[in-house]
Formats: sequence, C-alpha cells, structure tokens
Amino acid sequence: MKTKTIIILIGLALAGLFVWGYFSRGSTTASVQGVSISSNSKSSLIASEIFYDFGIISMKNGDVSKEFVVTNPTAEDINLKTVFTSCMCTSAFIVGPDANIKGPFKMPGMGYVPRANEIIKAGDSRIIRIVYNPNAHGPAGVGKIDRFVTLTDSFGNDLQLEIKANVIP
Repeated sequence: MKTKTIIILIGLALAGLFVWGYFSRGSTTASVQGVSISSNSKSSLIASEIFYDFGIISMKNGDVSKEFVVTNPTAEDINLKTVFTSCMCTSAFIVGPDANIKGPFKMPGMGYVPRANEIIKAGDSRIIRIVYNPNAHGPAGVGKIDRFVTLTDSFGNDLQLEIKANVIP
C-alpha cells in the first residue's frame, strides 16, 4: 500500500510541475545564440526595417555593422529602458542627437549591461547600431548566424531587431 501511495504522490507532483511550467511560461521565450527572443507586448517604437541579412561575411574581414532607425511615432515621450543582445558576439549602441553614443549593450548574464534610459521624444528617432564580431566564437563560429537586439521601453514593451549572416573563415 505504501508503494502505491508513493507512486501516486510522485505522479501528482510531476503533473503539478507540468501544469505549473505550462502556465508560468507566459508569452515570453528566450534563448541564446540564434534562437528568437520574443514577447507578445508590442512596443510603441517603430522601425522601418527590423531585419537585415549581411549575406556571406568573412572572419578575416572582422566586424560588420548595421544601423537601424527607431522612431517614436506617438504624441508622448518614450523611455527606452534597456537594450540587450542575444549573444556576446553582438553589441548594440544608441546613437543619439549630436552623435552622442551610448553602449555597448550586450547579452544579459554575461557581465554588466548598462541601462539605456534613453528618452525618445514624440516624433524623434534614434539610430541603433548593431555590431557583429564573426571572430567571437573562434574557428567553430563558421556557418549561419541569427542574432537579435531587444529594445524594451518603460512600459515593458519590446521591439526586436534581427541580423543574419553566413560566416566563412
């Protein structure tokens, strides 16, 4: 009888963990190095372009960069609270008015990532410069890459920018 009770309790515990895990995952998924980081909360910030494919890039030629223009189309100021990347091989910078540059912003959990705290006034834009280092992973870093930069406003809404490339030696 005790063995049957223990089996039932273990089964209930596993079912409870499954249900808890299913409902606590919310609408956010996160991963590292090429897997999407997404959220159902849509940012008020917009970008005319949110994806860029570098095509084939060579490790021997070093870093590549792409600038995305992010605009506040609303009638209110938006505070861009955080900027983070999906991998340490990728850096992001905010290029503000008068060419003021904030950053680098990197992947959370891999060292200090400063808060952006960038106020984008109604109707204004900022450049988000993304720099990808194809040598960051060493010789094993060849092949297709897919990296993300996530911008989070003070309301917790996200705008995600994406770069892809095919890295060769």
